[in-house]
Amino acid sequence: MRNLIIILAVVVFICFIGGCSYNGMVSKDEKVKAKWGAVESQYQRRSDLIPNLVATVKGAANFEKSTLVEVTDARARATAIQVDPTKLNPETIQKFQAAQGQLTSALSRLLVASENYPNLKSNDNFSGLQAQLEGTENRINTARLDFNDAVQEYNTTIRSFPGSLIAGMFGFYEKGSFTADPGSDKAPKVSF
Repeated sequence: MRNLIIILAVVVFICFIGGCSYNGMVSKDEKVKAKWGAVESQYQRRSDLIPNLVATVKGAANFEKSTLVEVTDARARATAIQVDPTKLNPETIQKFQAAQGQLTSALSRLLVASENYPNLKSNDNFSGLQAQLEGTENRINTARLDFNDAVQEYNTTIRSFPGSLIAGMFGFYEKGSFTADPGSDKAPKVSF
């Protein structure tokens, strides 16, 4: 009888620990999804600003049409990639990040090319949109950092004992995070 009580107590204790681990994983998984929503929201804000920026730039006489087409195409590709928050694996995050990186690159070229157009630089609408884009890029960076922190906390939980046992049984898998864009480890060359 005493052995049965000890075994029962151990089973109850293990179930309690497992339940707490499971609930902690669910909570951290939901936090990752919420942080992902914040990332998507900031990218959407940037995407919404682009048509206004392009329309303002189009008003500048003789602006390079190829640059505008490139920005518009990159925006279309970036908004075409939809990520399911329940499938935030490393490959999905990399595809999303690559599409957004192409848009960032196209926007950078647009802003650099605009330096050659004094009328455009003096346009209040353009200046305002440029400032909003810069602010949005900062918000995107903050949202990405918050997302990466949530992913790190989640991944640590599911890879640590006893969480690793519970994670395997209930289908919790490692989530991907944002990484540096390829080539960002090299400083750009500036020449005058």
